[in-house]
Amino acid sequence: MTMSALKDKVCLVTGAGSGIGTATAVTLAAEGAVTVLVGRRRGLLDEVAATIAAAGGTAHVAPAAVDDPAQVSSLVDGVRERVGPVDVLVNVAGVSSKARNAQWLSDDDWDHVLRVNLSGVFALTRAVLPDMLARGTGTVITVSSIAAVRPGLLSGPAYGAAKAGVVNFMNYLNASYRNEGIRATSILPGEVDTPILDNRPKPPSEQERATMLRAEDVAAAVLLAASLPQRAVVEELLINPTHQRDLSGDIEASRWAGAPDAVRPDGRTSPAAEEPRLI
Repeated sequence: MTMSALKDKVCLVTGAGSGIGTATAVTLAAEGAVTVLVGRRRGLLDEVAATIAAAGGTAHVAPAAVDDPAQVSSLVDGVRERVGPVDVLVNVAGVSSKARNAQWLSDDDWDHVLRVNLSGVFALTRAVLPDMLARGTGTVITVSSIAAVRPGLLSGPAYGAAKAGVVNFMNYLNASYRNEGIRATSILPGEVDTPILDNRPKPPSEQERATMLRAEDVAAAVLLAASLPQRAVVEELLINPTHQRDLSGDIEASRWAGAPDAVRPDGRTSPAAEEPRLI
């Protein structure tokens, strides 16, 4: 990769306040990109921007909720006015539900997960697409999940469905606009050691996290897709930890997370306390 590949390109990264989003923004800025940091919490975005600036990069903070179409539209208009139209959109922002069993998942949780992980990607892409088409070039990269192709209790029904949906949407973009200069990429990571794991019914131990992917590994995949010559597009990239750990305990905890106490084994209420139980 050369510095010139992304130098002065406007790269908008959602979920930039932590985890994969932070690592991606830092990585792209190190390649000369003008990064736009999007997330809900300004304080975290300011910290990332300071890190990028200290390393000699350029970052602009733009707080917004990606699941609010009005905020998304205002965000993209503001970026265009401040730094120019978006060259590379990287959709990282994501959320999962506490309940991972379809029996216990509420309508509100289902809707919230799909709004952030799927509808937000659509709204942002729709907002940047006109400028990209007008210039005949643009790249949309979405961090999906292995759950898109290997769904189950570990990720839950809403998260897996949303992540599969964005893969389909990236394929739609390639099918519809590739001859007009638009490239779309889906990146499907396996387990990544990021703060979102703390929300799992059974959060992984430090020893388990040590074998997982790191945020910078996924950021490297984003960089590959963003910096390849215009003639090449990475349509889909699946990246997994080399070591595959035993997930049986995690899956069993996910089975009972959010379940009414009356139907839980032994009436216990802590998913993390469950012994593996096959039923």
